[in-house]
Amino acid sequence: MKKNIQNYTVEETSRIIEMAWEDRTPFEAIEGLFGMNSNQLVDLMRNKLKIGSFKVWRKRMRGRQTKHLSLRPEAILRGYCKTQYKHSRGK
Repeated sequence: MKKNIQNYTVEETSRIIEMAWEDRTPFEAIEGLFGMNSNQLVDLMRNKLKIGSFKVWRKRMRGRQTKHLSLRPEAILRGYCKTQYKHSRGK
């Protein structure tokens, strides 16, 4: 079920933006989790980011192999960097 951009919660919107910036999270993952296709994602990013940030994001994502499953090299098996979610262990 696809939602209108205005129907996402603040938390959902924040997570979508975070996933869109992640290099290894494919656009298809965002669509699978939130029902948002790439055109809707671009609209959300355009509406929620400052214009400069949006331009940087668009330039960075254009043609990036890891953001499109159909372009993604077979060697990439995970959707995030292995060090991305490491937490300090009581140091």
